[in-house]
Amino acid sequence: MGGGSYSRKPGARSKIKKYKRKTWLCRRAKDTDQIQDEIAKAQETGAPAGKFEYDDDLPGGGQFYCVETGKHFADAKALEDHKKTRYYKRRCKELKEEQYNQGSAEAAAGMTKEVLPPAHGGKK
Repeated sequence: MGGGSYSRKPGARSKIKKYKRKTWLCRRAKDTDQIQDEIAKAQETGAPAGKFEYDDDLPGGGQFYCVETGKHFADAKALEDHKKTRYYKRRCKELKEEQYNQGSAEAAAGMTKEVLPPAHGGKK
């Protein structure tokens, strides 16, 4: 006897929200602002930014950590290979840019405090 037919085609529910996997949230990388804060904090204290105590739960015991991308690696070779990738180089370039602050956010929203000259020549 043959197999039964399905009521829906495979992948028919892929666009329905409740059937989607929430991978975008659990695999999300750290934001550049968070990493810039970590680097600044490490410079203030004088401690290296990527040093962790040995932890069995982390890959490589937490000893091979990339500060710029916020990822742990299993060994030194994997970390070296990672530092040659396009993702790492792009992230380093992003981190060199100036960190956002409240003033730049307000300027982007059009909430500037600059005083403009009068539009029609002023008083007569």
